[in-house]
Amino acid sequence: MRRRFTIAVAALAVGALSGVAAYDHAGSRAGGWREIAWPFPRDGWPAGRAFRCDTAMCGDAVEIYVRPKIGFCNCDRGVGDDDEVDRVADLDLISDRFMPREAGRVVRLAEMPGRIRAYNLQMPDGARRAAIGIAVSRRCDLLVAVAQGTSETTEVQRAAMAFLESPELRRWMIAAMDGR
Repeated sequence: MRRRFTIAVAALAVGALSGVAAYDHAGSRAGGWREIAWPFPRDGWPAGRAFRCDTAMCGDAVEIYVRPKIGFCNCDRGVGDDDEVDRVADLDLISDRFMPREAGRVVRLAEMPGRIRAYNLQMPDGARRAAIGIAVSRRCDLLVAVAQGTSETTEVQRAAMAFLESPELRRWMIAAMDGR
């Protein structure tokens, strides 16, 4: 009798653990995106959140890095021009050799106005990547995002914007800007 009880408890535990693991795995890979560790060294700002999209979902491996920079924005005009996007969007964390592809444009993200701009990156190993830099503001605070991948800039931008506009990321961005 005791042996049956032990076997039943073990079977329930294995079933429960595999169910929890399956739920956790499914949630962390929603829409092909999964959260990864912040890959950059510490600087003057807190680490943000980093995500990678599966090739099957995005057509290429795309990574995006997002973080708030509280108190780091022109309180009167917000993100005013492309030069500001170049300075604040964290492209230099990926590679200090980045070149704008074209003039940026106005964008709204999580109800915050700002600018988005496309770039070519030359990686330290000589590889070339496409990147998108985004800087949006609310009051005197800034939220930046940079996405990079090996496909065309338009594909990197499409994948990044779709993910950034998802309800989960939108909630997090608003909460991060509120200091929560």
